[in-house]
Amino acid sequence: MTNITRLATPWYRRVAPDKAEGPREQGSTAPTRILDHESVAITDLVVRSRAGASGGDDVAVLEAAHSIIRAEVRAVYALSETTPASRTLTRGFGSCSQRLAILESAARSLGVSTRVRALLIDRAFWYPRFPRIWFALPDRIMLAWPEFYVDGWRPASELFGSIGCRGGGEFTNDGSETLFEAAGGCAVDWDGRSRGSEYDLSRFVLSDFGYFTDRDDVFDRLGQTLCAPSRLVADPILRRIAA
Repeated sequence: MTNITRLATPWYRRVAPDKAEGPREQGSTAPTRILDHESVAITDLVVRSRAGASGGDDVAVLEAAHSIIRAEVRAVYALSETTPASRTLTRGFGSCSQRLAILESAARSLGVSTRVRALLIDRAFWYPRFPRIWFALPDRIMLAWPEFYVDGWRPASELFGSIGCRGGGEFTNDGSETLFEAAGGCAVDWDGRSRGSEYDLSRFVLSDFGYFTDRDDVFDRLGQTLCAPSRLVADPILRRIAA
């Protein structure tokens, strides 16, 4: 079965280079094909987030936006990384990555620069979510992990607080809590800064491709986790499954 998953994975991602941080792109507030923050849907989200924010600063507005997205965009397994954020928001369902793209779009609409870090994650990270079909997962999965420029660059999970969980237990990547949900209350650590803690996920990072101005650039240059034929077959099936 491993041979099948390798065939489904683009050839250039079958061999993971040593961990090496690439150039630090400085981010942008510009709209992109995925981060289409000038759309009606994203503009409306920002208006609602401003109205529901507990404070007047950008972080409070983004926290309100995160809550709205969590409540209104159902978590599903989806593979298409290039879906515009406005479409994910409008249709009311999306993957962890697609919902993070909505939050990035809201940030850019507020004038907050964002960028993404391209991390290649071992499939073992997703075993708790797929206990019965773990063997069918791609060997390595590309993760575009966003960062927001608010008094310096803050990774998505640390946008609302430092590493650790703010109430509740540790992040386990099963049940209803995906990485998107965790960003609202449990800051995970991809770098090993909390070495040995329950928040340290650095053991799953196979490669670090560095920083990109936006997720469009990541997937244009590095491709998506699965090759196109595999996505066409798997995506319509997986996105019907609640995460």
